[in-house]
Amino acid sequence: MISLINAFFLKNLTAIEMIGVMMRIFSFSLVSWMGAESPFLFVWAFNTTDAVLLSWCSLLKKDKAYSLLNGFWIIVGVVGMMRASEISMLDFQASAMQVLEQIKALKH
Repeated sequence: MISLINAFFLKNLTAIEMIGVMMRIFSFSLVSWMGAESPFLFVWAFNTTDAVLLSWCSLLKKDKAYSLLNGFWIIVGVVGMMRASEISMLDFQASAMQVLEQIKALKH
């Protein structure tokens, strides 16, 4: 599955990078124009999606600097989505523990 995704990204690398960059410009423009009225959960989800696209491209290109930068934006985006949806760290930890327990149960 990963090799198919990699092949698709490599075949369409320039277009995917441009889509990711345009998504980033759109999300920051939305915040700039709307300010405090911005739909922050949407903006963070959109921004995190573009970071995933751009990270994948930079990893395939073996570009360490942009891989690190966009990997950082993925982490920032996850935190931003948690804050925008008002999920506390304790709620996140409890949910993560439940997921790990379910994965563990599937292995047995």
